[in-house]
Formats: sequence, structure tokens, C-alpha cells
Amino acid sequence: MGIYFGTDGVRGLANRELTPNLAFQLGRAGAYCLAREHQRPTIVIGKDSRLSGDMLESALAAGICSVGADVIRLGVIPTPGVAYLTRHMRAQAGVVISASHNPMEDNGIKFFGSTGFKLPDAMEDEIEEIITSGKELPSPVGKDVGRIKYQHQAGAIYIDYLKETLGSDLSGLKIVVDCAHGAASHIAPVVLKDLGAEVIPLFNHPTGSNINDGCGSTHPEQLMAAVKDHGAHLGIAHDGDADRMLAVDEKGALVDGDRIMVICAIDLFQKEKLPGNRIVVTVMSNLGLHLALKKIGIDVLETKVGDRYVLEKMLETGTILGGEQSGHVIFSEYNTTGDGIATALQLLKVMTATGKPLSELAAQMELLPQLLVNVRVKSKDGWEVNPEIQEAIEQGKKSLEGRGRILVRPSGTEPLIRVMAEGPEEQVLKEIVHGIVDVIKKELD
Repeated sequence: MGIYFGTDGVRGLANRELTPNLAFQLGRAGAYCLAREHQRPTIVIGKDSRLSGDMLESALAAGICSVGADVIRLGVIPTPGVAYLTRHMRAQAGVVISASHNPMEDNGIKFFGSTGFKLPDAMEDEIEEIITSGKELPSPVGKDVGRIKYQHQAGAIYIDYLKETLGSDLSGLKIVVDCAHGAASHIAPVVLKDLGAEVIPLFNHPTGSNINDGCGSTHPEQLMAAVKDHGAHLGIAHDGDADRMLAVDEKGALVDGDRIMVICAIDLFQKEKLPGNRIVVTVMSNLGLHLALKKIGIDVLETKVGDRYVLEKMLETGTILGGEQSGHVIFSEYNTTGDGIATALQLLKVMTATGKPLSELAAQMELLPQLLVNVRVKSKDGWEVNPEIQEAIEQGKKSLEGRGRILVRPSGTEPLIRVMAEGPEEQVLKEIVHGIVDVIKKELD
């Protein structure tokens, strides 16, 4: 990670860390790097519903136009919608203004290349180098200055594409969908309703300040209750930019990204549509996923945490399905990044084809006890070489006696250290994790 770019673009407290000035510089440098081989390049911009999006979008667009590139504003639209429309509109690049599942005070800027893929590290490094070095960039005048246009049908175009990915209808299904007051609010309910489902939307009235507030994939409790109250077949929870989704079965139980991947992988495997009979997950995926897929002959490839690393491994190995426990799932046949709505449709496709309730499909994977605690710290620097922290981790591993695992890692987007332990006994996990957490608080707070 560089000075500005983390594991998922540039993130920070809007107007404090991620300022309009930085957005302007990112627009200039990003447009120069991504579109320098084109005479009059076009860059599309989409955003989620948070209040600071307008401010940052204006600065970003000004920066892009200042080097002679045109901007097409897509408005509020899911991150995967921007990835798709970048390709669909044959733009030279796409930009998303979003902090995904983070609180509304945060925001972020993420670039896509012309193919809809996130930028490689080398390109991000070049953009940073231009900004930090103060390199002089072209500043055209007169008719050569970029202009800003608007695509008011962006959402409709993306909705039509999503409906095409299903290949069947959802008649007879009652679905509760939690839109997190985010970018899915005017997309997901329409897609599901157009496909024939009875839709009960929740948290679909964004105000600019309520995104992810007690709702969405990071707070699914109200969705879990609503599924039971309405007698729905399932619930779907998105995050602020709808690049991920979690499900809730008809009994009100949460179905995470691991179980969603197991359900879809087994279905593809049985239909002989899983190239190489393998999927890609991160080291955070539950051991139960490995056991369930290994049992039927599906290989599981592991990467470090981050959807960009999952995608890199998928492209390297020709794998079409991969993702994270958080619900960030990539179906490369349909999009170049995680797409929460497309993932929901693929899960629904399995349900309609098999006629089985989600609880039965989810039971194909036994979930091993896993405990994750996020520790907020003043600084993540040096945690990996801190002797007290490392000693606590080693003691925890000894307590598991080889029957589980411990994973400690810093968040790529927030000042957090994540402590995860997995094993057969929940009480033992609690003792181990809280022991490590106490040491981290003492050493880094």
C-alpha cells in the first residue's frame, strides 16, 4: 500500500483526509495515466449515496477535465455498475466515489481501467508518484478543456444487464432486500420485482447521512427479523455500494459469503460448469468451506485478504468463482468485480432450479466456530514486530493444539487490527481472542 492507495482505492474521512484538493489531484493524475494514449478520452464517474459524494465528485471531475478528458456522470449507482458501464460505454476509465460499508463520514475514490478491472499496484504507484512529485501535467485551454456530460439512464442500463444474467424468473418468491440506504436502493428492488418476485424493500431511502447506519450487510439483524415476520423465502443484505451481499434463510438465519460460494460452487460443479473444479477464497474463509468442497472434489485456492487478490488469482488460474466471507463474491462470467445484486441472482437461480429452501442449501457446509474481533488502534504500524503481541499470538496457537487456527491482520481501510480464531470449541476461542485483543489494546492504544 502506498501513501494514498490502500487495498481498495483511496479512503479517508471526507473533507479531512480525503479532501477536495486531493480528489482534484487524483482526477488529474488518474486521467493522465489512464487515458494519455487517447486524443479525447472519456472517464465515467459513479458514487454511492453519502453526503460528501457531491463535493468529491465535483473536485474529481474538475481534475479530470483539467487535463483534457471528458467526464460522464452516472449519478448514484453500485460500484459493480460503474465497472460494467465503463466497458459498456467504451470509456477509457471509470471512477467510483464510495467508502463501501464504512460509516457515512468516510469516503473513497477507486479507479477502474477500460476493461472494468481495478488498477494494478504499478498504476496506483504511478498516480501517487505524479501527485507527490508535483510533476507538471498537460493543462489544455480553450476547446481542448474536458467537458462534463450526464448519463441519466445509467441505472436502467445496469438493471437491464442484471436481469439478463439470471436466465429465469422469480415468480412465487417473497424476498426482503436491505439496501443499506445506499447505491442499491433504486436498483435491487427493481431488478427483483421485474423478474417476478414479491419484494419487501428495507432501508431504501437514502438521505446522504444514513448509509450503512444500523442496516445493510454489516448490521443484518433487522433483516433477519423481517424475513421471519413476513414469511419470506429469503432476505438479501447489501452494503453501501452494493458490491457485496449476505443472505438470510427462511428461518431467519444468516448465510454468509462462504456458504453462498459453497452453494453456487456445488451447483456449477454438478452442471460441469466450474472450470478446473476450483474456486478462490481468502485466508479468512471458514474451514467448513474447505471441508465441504473437498468432499465432493472441488479445489480451494487461497489468497491474502482483499477482493483484488482474489480476482488476481482467479485471472491467473482461469477460475470463474471466488470471493470473501464478507459477501464480496466475484462471478467473472458476469462482472469484473464483486457484484452484490448479481450474486443474489445467482443464489436465487440455484434455489429456483433445485426447489430447495435456502436453509437446506446452506446446510451443505458445516460452519466451524469462528470468532472475529476488530480492535481500534491509534496506529497499525509495527504490530507485526511487537514482541508482546507476537507472544500472545503464539500462546493462542499452542492453546488450540493444532485443532484450529489464528489469523491476525490489519484492516486495509480502517485503523483496526482484526483478530480471528477458528476451532472446535467456542469458549476456547473466546479466551484466546480476548487474550490477544487485550495485549493489542495495551501495546497500540
